[in-house]
Amino acid sequence: MEFTQLLNSVHAIQVVGEVQRKDVASIVYDSRKVIKNSVFVAIKGFNTDGHKFIMDAISKGALAIVIEDNKAVPEDIFIRQGVAKVLVKDSRVALAELSNYFFKEPSKKLKLIGITGTNGKTTTSYFIKNILETAGNKTGLTGTIANYIGEEKLNASLTTPESNDMNEILLEMYNKGCTYAVMEASSHSLILKRTYNLNFSAAVFTNITSDHLDFHENFENYLNAKKILFDSLTQSAFGVYNTDDRSSSLLVKDSKAKLFSFGTASNADFILRNIQYDLSGTKFTIEYKGSHYHASTSLVGEFNAYNAGAAFAVTVLLGVDERKAIEGIKNTLQVPGRFEIIGSGAKKVIVDYSHTADSLEKTLAAIKKIVRNQNPVYTVFGCGGNRDKTKRPVMGKIAASYSKKAIITSDNPRFEDPFEIIDEIKSGISSDNYEIIEDREQAIKKAIEISEDNAVILIAGKGHEDYQEIKGVKKHFSDQEIARKYL
Repeated sequence: MEFTQLLNSVHAIQVVGEVQRKDVASIVYDSRKVIKNSVFVAIKGFNTDGHKFIMDAISKGALAIVIEDNKAVPEDIFIRQGVAKVLVKDSRVALAELSNYFFKEPSKKLKLIGITGTNGKTTTSYFIKNILETAGNKTGLTGTIANYIGEEKLNASLTTPESNDMNEILLEMYNKGCTYAVMEASSHSLILKRTYNLNFSAAVFTNITSDHLDFHENFENYLNAKKILFDSLTQSAFGVYNTDDRSSSLLVKDSKAKLFSFGTASNADFILRNIQYDLSGTKFTIEYKGSHYHASTSLVGEFNAYNAGAAFAVTVLLGVDERKAIEGIKNTLQVPGRFEIIGSGAKKVIVDYSHTADSLEKTLAAIKKIVRNQNPVYTVFGCGGNRDKTKRPVMGKIAASYSKKAIITSDNPRFEDPFEIIDEIKSGISSDNYEIIEDREQAIKKAIEISEDNAVILIAGKGHEDYQEIKGVKKHFSDQEIARKYL
């Protein structure tokens, strides 16, 4: 695609320098990825500012630079180098506009389903993908654990990729025969316009509880970030929301789309009834338009009935036969690190991604309901560094109150002192049924060694992650591997 043609897709304030009639090789926001005839979009990030790397991009052969800071580089440099400077109001919006056009508007070629919420996005996306494929539709997925094109697995570094990466993936999905795509839409991605200009056929809201307040500052901002997905829906799209969540009415109130609710409330469009679960799985009934559909899944917990119920609703509304949807729920495999049960004997380890106060409490409440106070519960957990600090003492209180013993350890301390994180967790605990073991492997080992033969041990916080991040360095670490080692 010629740059002159691509330029028409972006709302430019000013264009300076030479607009060359050359084919664009790529659109990038990382100067290290610039090749000859790339368009480099300078984005102001949190750790660094892309405007600092404009000269680097020019030296590597970029034919155009898109900027929002007009003072970053003198205009005469662009003119002398024969490079176009494209001034825009918002570089992130420009990146989305350019990449959407460059990759031939791929979200319009697929039926794109976006999922937002604090907890349950990943599991819900897996249910949706599996239902659609059970019904014979090749489906792509982007999310926290990995990206998929049908059965082909791609690594994921962000829950929601940047807009140029997202559009490229969507085009690849379409070219490889996908008719649907499912994506997790994180609050960060919505605020940072990674989903801008995408054409969603449907959206799902799972729930919202306090999280990411280091980024959003307060709950209202967090809710408004999640709200962006539903606000972006057109009249031809539809939204599915959890009516049992008290914030759902605020989240969906300005949406132009057709709206459908799910939950245990009697006025929900898709009513969840008779939710029962044990360590072998979950059973429940979905009532829809007067008919009752009996569902079962190997995934454990009331929250997984909600995740599966949301998936049932969105896929049935997309035209999947109800019986196929029930079949897809039943044969959805264990989602890595989501209430993943390890151990063949009486003693069980549960590895779960619960890293918010709400998800930790729901996971421990599910365990307590399953064991009915007949089996002791131990919890090993920590909190991530350089993230929301307000949840740390709350999670400490929850872990201690639900457990015979809580062992506080490191999660991903990142650039924080792990013992300072632990002290903040400890500040919320008023009882003495806890122990501090900073080394995560030793903490898991201790919990397994001191617990009774019939104990249930929750290892919370990291779930599917196979690394620990300390001082900017990631080293291999898997809760599952460590649990198996000491079991």
